[in-house]
Amino acid sequence: LQLVESGGGVVQPGGSLRLSCAASGFDLNFYAVLWIRQAPGKEREAVSSISSFGSTTDYSDSVKGRFAISRDNAKETVYLQMDNLKPEDTAVYYCGTSLWYNDLNQDQYHSWGQGTQVTVSS
Repeated sequence: LQLVESGGGVVQPGGSLRLSCAASGFDLNFYAVLWIRQAPGKEREAVSSISSFGSTTDYSDSVKGRFAISRDNAKETVYLQMDNLKPEDTAVYYCGTSLWYNDLNQDQYHSWGQGTQVTVSS
């Protein structure tokens, strides 16, 4: 199982980015997906999760109301729409997958991609 993240970049505070998570070699539609992030010198933080086919989602308190997770099953891709970005959102963002939905419990997800860098700076 392999995941590929994309969509990161440099944005000013208050700006938006949309990250994508695509699968290689398997049908992502049948798997739950978790986005995590890791900033330099900080622990990994679970950000948002979505169940297979998108019926259930969850968010960390730090991004609730600003980020939205969704999936396009026709494209076998999961998205993380990030609005009103703040400097503290700067991190490398990774997506992982699990056959079962496990909320934000990152220990239950696997097959992390290589990550995509998000930098929020003026």
